[in-house]
Amino acid sequence: MGPEALPLGPYGGAAAAALLLWAVCVLCRRKRKTGEPPLINGWIPYLGKALLFRKDAFKFLLDQQKKLGDIFTVHIAGRYITFIMDPFQYVYVIRNSKQLEFHEFADKMASKTFDYPALSNVKFPDLKENLHRIYQYLQGKPLEIISDHMMKNLQDIFEWKCSQATDWETEKMYKFCCSVMFEASFVTLYGRVPAADGRKVISEIRDKFIKFDASFPYLAANIPIELLGATKKVRKELIHHFLLQNMTKWLGGSKVVQARQDIFEKYELLGDYDKAAHHFAFLWASVGNTIPATFWAMYYLLRHPEALAAVRDEIDHLLQSTGQKRGPTYNIHLTREQLDNLVYLESALNESLRMCSSSMNIRISQEDFVLKLEGDQEVSLRKGDWIALYPQILHMDPEVYEDPKEYKFDRYIENGKKKTTFYKAGRKLKYFLMPFGSGISMCPGRFLAMNEMKMFLFLLLAHFDVELGENKAVRLDNGRMGLGILLPDTDIAFRYKLRSFRN
Repeated sequence: MGPEALPLGPYGGAAAAALLLWAVCVLCRRKRKTGEPPLINGWIPYLGKALLFRKDAFKFLLDQQKKLGDIFTVHIAGRYITFIMDPFQYVYVIRNSKQLEFHEFADKMASKTFDYPALSNVKFPDLKENLHRIYQYLQGKPLEIISDHMMKNLQDIFEWKCSQATDWETEKMYKFCCSVMFEASFVTLYGRVPAADGRKVISEIRDKFIKFDASFPYLAANIPIELLGATKKVRKELIHHFLLQNMTKWLGGSKVVQARQDIFEKYELLGDYDKAAHHFAFLWASVGNTIPATFWAMYYLLRHPEALAAVRDEIDHLLQSTGQKRGPTYNIHLTREQLDNLVYLESALNESLRMCSSSMNIRISQEDFVLKLEGDQEVSLRKGDWIALYPQILHMDPEVYEDPKEYKFDRYIENGKKKTTFYKAGRKLKYFLMPFGSGISMCPGRFLAMNEMKMFLFLLLAHFDVELGENKAVRLDNGRMGLGILLPDTDIAFRYKLRSFRN
């Protein structure tokens, strides 16, 4: 019987065409070849297992691992993704940057999400390499300089908060973290808006940023922006803020942003809007994950009094030992060494990152080839396939982390020092905490991000008594699974007041 003989029903030929398309998709599904990992196609054409994966990627992957072992391929929304679940095999993926590429994939996604031409465009020779070199401003001595500026800007904001807090002040925690971290990061990177209402201008940019950020998971999933309501309009308005005629008015911007501006000016074919879009993308990269990570670090500390007390004691001891006074009229200065030596603060922060990060480390196979793994294992990969590491599985592995669902603020401390040795099956792990990606895809701003979050918590606990204002649990919202730090599923009230400043 040919398709023309199918009963049409009330929808006529449309139903027949849809049924035919479904049948073709099912018949044309990929078949596993010799040497390839077990294959999970799913029965829904194109989507494959996308719905189950999006609902709860962690549970889905664990279920497949139990059935199929540590390596398997899943059809997800038109992509074939091979997951490597064994952390001892991570190194063989991470170090194979020649056949397993990342930058081209990231470039395509970012250019579409933030609306600028791809860096690989032949019109802009060496642009990708030139921008990558600028990340030197986020390491070494330049990192200390930008961290000092961030510390000063955070103190200015907390001093303003101090002036408002005559008694207990109540705010929503995520909104508080977002307000403080966004303003401090913006001023540190791009400079102050000199207008009388400069703080208001930054708040308006922040509000638009939050609206755009809510659509980010859909843009990353390649959903056309035209289907996302006002997102396209909001993105355009945000990019407009970063046009050169606006940025030149801002005072005291960072060297990293100035260096990016200088590079963009060398490319005559890069339009003003495109340059502004790059600046907006850099802002998102700077705060998009740092804000929710700061929230979780603060939330877990306030939920666990013993953690809060230990971190506060460490902060107070450092201030006393260095002769620094607390209070809104005193500036606190921390060297990089002092910040690094706050082992309880760092451990508490790392523990919250372990619990709330959900990044998927992706590589793209550049050719048909055989990936050689530990123990003489081999896996055949096809050109264009995705290879993925999903560190959340590692972070929540009870064999690596005892009681992984519990927050233990001192999990990364051993004998009073930083603990960096973790084991699985009696073997030491090279990778045990991966909130910032891995290898060539590791976040170049990770050192600044860690410093920013440490300084936020340091100043918060140095200046204020803080406590939760609601007795409710905040859970992880899985809507950003695979994209970095998960957002909270709700906000929660907390309150704060000035500490007694007897020095």
